[in-house]
Amino acid sequence: MATPSFWDDQTEAQKVIGETNALKEMTQTYRKLEEELENLEISFQLVEEEGDEELAAEMEAQLKTLIKEVNAFELQLLLSGPYDKNNAILEIHPGAGGTESQDWASMLLRMYTRFAESMNFQVDTLDYLPGDEAGVKSVVLQISGPNAYGYLKAEKGVHRLVRISPFDSSGRRHTSFASCEVMPELDDNVEVTINSDDLRIDTFRSSGAGGQHVNTTDSAVRITHLPTNTVVSCQSERSQLKNREKAMKALRSKLHQLELQKQQEEADEIRGEQSDIGWGSQIRSYVFHPYNMVKDHRTNYEVGNTEAVMDGKLMPFIDAYLRKQIE
Repeated sequence: MATPSFWDDQTEAQKVIGETNALKEMTQTYRKLEEELENLEISFQLVEEEGDEELAAEMEAQLKTLIKEVNAFELQLLLSGPYDKNNAILEIHPGAGGTESQDWASMLLRMYTRFAESMNFQVDTLDYLPGDEAGVKSVVLQISGPNAYGYLKAEKGVHRLVRISPFDSSGRRHTSFASCEVMPELDDNVEVTINSDDLRIDTFRSSGAGGQHVNTTDSAVRITHLPTNTVVSCQSERSQLKNREKAMKALRSKLHQLELQKQQEEADEIRGEQSDIGWGSQIRSYVFHPYNMVKDHRTNYEVGNTEAVMDGKLMPFIDAYLRKQIE
């Protein structure tokens, strides 16, 4: 049995320190909220005794602020899964329908990019395959930031769009589907065994959206895990070595997810949800015609401002999903 190295001890110590600091921060927030509540109770007693309207208005404003702070604190408590604090790897794949569904996939790409920006998350495009006429055939993003996976895991599933198609000269209404798969980026503390003999590694020339070449060398990397036929690609870096490192991280995350699904005996259900990109499998519907509405079918939460949702305003949906998990 190998003896833990100095660096292993350092990594473990840093992990413990990070967890301790996070708990300390949560405790401080709880005590702050508790103190604010006590102050409001005192203010309420004064309003009852003196009938001071100005104090009552001030207390009402403080109460609204406290409610928002409590809701935000509750949301943080819900992000307690083993990988919730990790970065996320997000994949978008259009369903059947050619240009229609590929355009819908590009709209989802924009939506998640806007959401990430609103959360001050970093977005790196690991792989991008443009559509034949418009949109994208597939895209893989690495989204980095505190609790990125914890938030974005709510987006896993099939997304359905209903609209008047801009590609239909007759102006008919079309229904399109695209799937979103979300995995946590694993740190080095999670052990995933990968046999190098099980890998096929191909290199190709990197290209960006619209077919513009990022460079003129074969720096992009595609790795195939032969036993599971799992394929990952990365072309975000100019260096083939860096692309290979990022692709291996993505592969570790995918294989870990497959193993968890196998252990939980849910692989058929979960993978079926991802492969059946069509009717009856959607988690959320985005209706642009004949009315405007976005509805999550898991929580029944819905909004009429479709433009705001497509601009990345996803937190109400994510909040509803996380709270639904503890009911």
